Amino acid sequence: MLLSLRRRWRQWRRGRPFWGGFFAILAGAEICVLPLAPLKVMLQQGIAGIPSVLMGIVMIVLGLTAWFSPAQRSLAGVLTTLIATAALIMSNLGGFLIGTLLGILGGGLMFAWQPNAPARRPSSESCEPQSPAPTGTTPTRTTPTGTTPTGTTAHPDPQGAQP
Repeated sequence: MLLSLRRRWRQWRRGRPFWGGFFAILAGAEICVLPLAPLKVMLQQGIAGIPSVLMGIVMIVLGLTAWFSPAQRSLAGVLTTLIATAALIMSNLGGFLIGTLLGILGGGLMFAWQPNAPARRPSSESCEPQSPAPTGTTPTRTTPTGTTPTGTTAHPDPQGAQP
């Protein structure tokens, strides 16, 4: 049972931008908590307290969005990076710079994450001989399972875009 839970956790974690969301949540907590800290710890309270708490809450929500709605990862990543950069100015140096750095790292990881493409099995129709590659290009060799010698799935798009 423990092995099954661990396998399910690993599968869930790999199916979404987990580390990007994790760093965004940490950054939001860091930025959100500092205005609530004792006065000796804070640089200033005043008007900076309200935007700090709001930016921290929004960053936490964006991190959770990346976890539970991976299709929105690009928007969440860009917004997290922008808010973390704005927190540098508006919120006690972005949580003493720690929150800003964590937010930029988390936003970048969310934006850069790509889901794994399932390996395609060649159909009987796709086993027809292919025309030779144009001059100046390197043809991609595929194995009978549809993968290239390096183990990646061959895609018809020369840019390697995911379907």
